Amino acid sequence: MNKIFYTFVFTISAYFSANADTLNDYVNQFNKDDNELYVQHIPNVNSEEFLRKNIPLFECPDKDIEKTYYFRWWTFRKHIKKTPDGFVITEFLPDVRWAGKHNAIACPAWHHFVEGRWLADKTFIADYSRYWVANPENARKYSFWQAHANLEYYKVSRNIALLKEIYPALKEDFFAWEKEKFHADKGLFWQSDNHDGMEFSISGRHSKTRSNALGYRATINSYMYGNCIALSEIAKLLENANDAKFFENRALQIKNAINTKLWDNSARFYKVIPFETLKLSDVRELHGYTPWLFNIPPVEYSDAWKQLTDTKGFSAKWGLTTAEQRHPNFQVSYTGHECLWDGPVWPFATSITLEALANFINNYPECSWADKNVYYNTLKTYARSHIRTLENGKKIMWIDENQDPFTGEWIARKRMISSVNSKNKHSKYFIKERGKDYNHSQFCNHVISGLIGVRPTMQGFEFKPLVPDDWQWFSLKNIKIADKKVDIIFDKTGLKYGKKGLQIFVDNKLVVFSESLQKANVDFTK
Repeated sequence: MNKIFYTFVFTISAYFSANADTLNDYVNQFNKDDNELYVQHIPNVNSEEFLRKNIPLFECPDKDIEKTYYFRWWTFRKHIKKTPDGFVITEFLPDVRWAGKHNAIACPAWHHFVEGRWLADKTFIADYSRYWVANPENARKYSFWQAHANLEYYKVSRNIALLKEIYPALKEDFFAWEKEKFHADKGLFWQSDNHDGMEFSISGRHSKTRSNALGYRATINSYMYGNCIALSEIAKLLENANDAKFFENRALQIKNAINTKLWDNSARFYKVIPFETLKLSDVRELHGYTPWLFNIPPVEYSDAWKQLTDTKGFSAKWGLTTAEQRHPNFQVSYTGHECLWDGPVWPFATSITLEALANFINNYPECSWADKNVYYNTLKTYARSHIRTLENGKKIMWIDENQDPFTGEWIARKRMISSVNSKNKHSKYFIKERGKDYNHSQFCNHVISGLIGVRPTMQGFEFKPLVPDDWQWFSLKNIKIADKKVDIIFDKTGLKYGKKGLQIFVDNKLVVFSESLQKANVDFTK
C-alpha cells in the first residue's frame, strides 16, 4: 500500500512540475512576441502568476492544440476588466462605439461564460453575470442566451446564491425578448443578421439594408429555446414547480417551430426565412448547426453534418467558411465592409459549431455523419489558424476577427490597417489592431469539455473524451468544479506518467481507474 501511495505521489508531483514549466515556457514566449497595446486588470508581467493560479493545466501529444490552449487563456486574461461595477469581460481591448457600459458587448458573452467558468477564481464571471442583469438593454443589443450561460456557469461554480439573486431578472430577460422579437402568428423569434453578430450574410442579400437584414433565424430561436430549458432547470433548483413546467412547455413550442419551419428538407439544413421573401433562403450558412448546441434536432436531420467536411460545403484549409462554398454569392472580399459573413472564417461561428458538434457526437450516438475524428480534425484546424506571419517571416500566435479560409490572412485587420494608412474618409472609424487578441469566441472550453470531455452536470461531471485513438497519453489537472479539484491522467502504456490506464482524482483521491480509456460518470453527491 505504501509503495503504491509513494509511487503515486512521486508521479503526480513530477507531473505537476512538468505542467508548471510548460505554462511558464509558453507565457514567456507569448509575452516576448507581444506588443502590449492595451492593459486592463492583469498585465503581461503578471500573466504567468495569474494563469498558474487559475487555469487547468493541460498536456497532450498535439502541440498545436496544447500551445493554442495556453495562448487563448493568455489572451482571455487580457480581457478581464475591473470596473466600479465589478469585473466584466470585454470583446475588444480598445473602446468601440457600439459597445455598452465599460466597453462590454453581449454578442460573445455566452462564450465568455463557458470559457471563464473554468477559472479557479469564480469572482470574475459572477460579477460579469450581475453586470448583464444590471444592464438589460445592453444584454439584448445583440443575441445573448443569458439564462443558459448562467446555468452553464452554475454547473461548475455551484453558486446557488447567485442564481437566487438573478433568477427574476433572467425571467424578465426572456419575456423582454419575447415582447421585442417574437411573432406569435409565425411562432418564431426574429433577429437581424447584424445583431446576431453576422452582418452582410448571403441570406440577407435581398434586404435593402444589407448590414441589418431581418429574418426568422435558427440562431435566435435556438438561443431562446436554450434560455427556456435553463430557466426550467433553475426553477427546479429553486423549487419553483410552476415556473419549471411553464418554461419546459415554452421550450417545446419553440423546438417544434424550429424543426418544422426552419428546416429545409430538400437542402437537409436549417435556414433563414428573410422578411423580404418569407421563404427559406437558398443558402446553407454555418449558423445552421446552432440547433445542435441545444440538442433540438431529431435524429433524422443528422445528415446535415456531411456539409461540415465537404469542400463545397464549409471545409477549407484554414477553417470553416461561414457560408457554403458552392453558392454563387460565396466570396472572400477585401473591399467594402470589413466584417462580411458571406464566406470568411469567423472564430465565433467556429466555436458555436464545435460546441454543437461535441453535443451531436455525444448525444446522437446512433448517427455516423460525424465522429470524434471529425471533431479532432476541426479543432486541430482551428488551433493552427491562430497564427500571423510578420513582415520578417517570423510566425507568432495570433487571434483576430475574420480570416481568409484559403490563405489564413486576417481580413478585417488588413482592411483596418490599409484604411487608416490611406486616411480615407472612413478611417476615423477604424482602429489599428482593433481585433488583436479578439475575444469573440472560445477555445479552452473546447479542449476541456469537448476534446478531453469533462462535461459538467448538476451532480458532478461526465467524462466523455473525444481524443484520437492514437494518443498515447494526455493530462488535465487543477480543474475546479463545485469547490473540488479534479485531475485527469491517461497513459496508454505507463511510460509517460508511471501508471498504465485512466486515472481521475477528486481532491487527490482516486475515484475512477481503468486500464483503457473509457467514459465515466463522477457524482459528487455520493
